[in-house]
Parts: sequence; C-alpha cells; structure tokens
Amino acid sequence: MKVLANDGISKSGIKALEKGGFEVITTKVAQEQVANFINAHDVKVLLVRSATKVRKDIIDACPGLKIIGRGGVGMDNIDVDYARSKNIHVINTPASSSESVAELVFAHLFTGVRFLHDSNRVMPLEGDTNFDALKKSYANGIELRGKTLGIIGFGRIGQAVAKMALGLGMKVIAADSYVNEATIRVDFYTGQFIDVDIVTEPLEDVLKRADFITLHVPAQKGYVIGGEELKLMKEGAAIINCARGGVIDEVALVEALDEDKIAFAGLDVFEKEPTPEMRLLMHPKISLTPHIGAATLEAQDRIGTELAEQIISLLKN
Repeated sequence: MKVLANDGISKSGIKALEKGGFEVITTKVAQEQVANFINAHDVKVLLVRSATKVRKDIIDACPGLKIIGRGGVGMDNIDVDYARSKNIHVINTPASSSESVAELVFAHLFTGVRFLHDSNRVMPLEGDTNFDALKKSYANGIELRGKTLGIIGFGRIGQAVAKMALGLGMKVIAADSYVNEATIRVDFYTGQFIDVDIVTEPLEDVLKRADFITLHVPAQKGYVIGGEELKLMKEGAAIINCARGGVIDEVALVEALDEDKIAFAGLDVFEKEPTPEMRLLMHPKISLTPHIGAATLEAQDRIGTELAEQIISLLKN
C-alpha cells in the first residue's frame, strides 16, 4: 500500500512504514492536484501537516483513501467529521510536539524581555558605530523568574509550558473551558521530582493577573483575544501565540503595541498564512517565527514514528 506524505515525514517515520510493508511517497503535490495524484497512484494513506488542506472535495474525489493523518495536534485543515462519515480513519499525534512548542514559547519570551528581536535587527546596521547608545537602549530588560505566566488552553502543550515555567521559578495561572485542574510534574536529573497542582481560573482573572499570556487553544470561529481582552491585561504585559492564527485580533494587537499597553508580542502563527500582514512583520515589538512550533528534529522523529505505528496498527493488524 502507498502512503503520500505530502508535507514531509521524518526518516524514522519512513523507515518504520517501509518496514511495515508500505511504500512512502514524499513528492510535494500542489493542493489542486492532490486528489488526482492520490487516484492515479492508488494512494491509501494521506499524511499532512498544516500546509495541505483535506476538505470535502478531496475526500469525495478519493474513494480509495483509508487514512488521513495529521502530523501534529490541530486538525482544522481536515474535514474530520466528514472524513469519518465516509469510513476514513483520521489520526494525529497530539503528544509528540508538546515540548517543542513549549520551548518556542520561551524562546519568544526570552527574546521579548531582552529585546533580542530588535537588537538582532539593529546591531548589524549600527553595532560598530553606535554601540554605547544601543547598549543603553537595550539595558532595561526584565527577568522571567518571579513573574506570572497566564496560560490560556491547558491541554498537553499548555501543561508542558507550565512545567518549563515552574522550572524557571515563574508563577503559573491557567484558563481552560474543559480542564478544571492538572498536576504538573517537574522532574530533576537526580530522579527527584515535585508535583504542582494547578486549578484553572476564569479567563478574565488570568488576563488581569498575568505578566505574560501564552495561547494554546484550537482554531476558533471568533477571536479568543480581541480588543476588550487586551484592555483587561496589565499595562506592559506581553502575549505569545504559538497555537493557531486567528485566535488573536491582529489589528487590535498592533494598536495595543503602538499604545504601549502591551510591551511585546511573539507570533509563530498568523491569520493570513502564508502571507502575514506587513504591519506585523515590520513591527519592532514583535518577535516572529514562520509557524515552526513543532519543527524540531526530535519532534518530527516522534511524529513520524507515531504516525507509522498508528497506520500499521489500523491497516496491517
């Protein structure tokens, strides 16, 4: 049987699938040609990440498709319920990339509190002629230790973020519509560990109390953070979005940054991917990455292996 990994798959995933008797195709097929390619090559399994969209048209056009797999957590680029109504298995890898996304959150946080996003732009231009002035300009950084991190969305990734925050000595508060409480285990290299119980709170309370907000929610019909929510945040707070584009009102965010209501933002995802608004890309108070939350070698290995195991279990066993 053939597997089309249209958005790529790790070598470990390919190796596991081939060992299970599958032929893996990693040719990148244009969105409008995906259905034709699947039918022409008798593909039984389609694997995607966030780039390829698997909507009703592809599902209807490919009656031989048995599995649609998403490498990662969110499946908003797949018409999941419709696919399952057609007896197509839809799988994903919710646990494989949690730590990678969590680490990127802190990359943005550290970048913001020490102005790295701006200094890395300016130093190549002025570092040899304006060193002392730049040193003074970037000398007002703050520490994360002792600050309060508000986590909106307290599933696997949110809890991975909480674990790292606790390890840094931060205070953690969280809001979630479905998770009431969670026990966060912080491990140490000696084999010792501590358990921290966190009870989630109303969103409004988290927004008012947090020094930093980080979002870990699925795609929504409306904004989770709009103008009113930004107004509730502390003066000089900051916000990170490594979840999904469209959960923050980007126009309201830019206004809050321009008015110094918000000190900085870190964005890995955008409303208009793959062509984010230029106002965001050029803003001196925004740390930017191009949707790479799960894009570590370790996470991709885990994702590929987990997808392979699920596929083999469904189609071979």
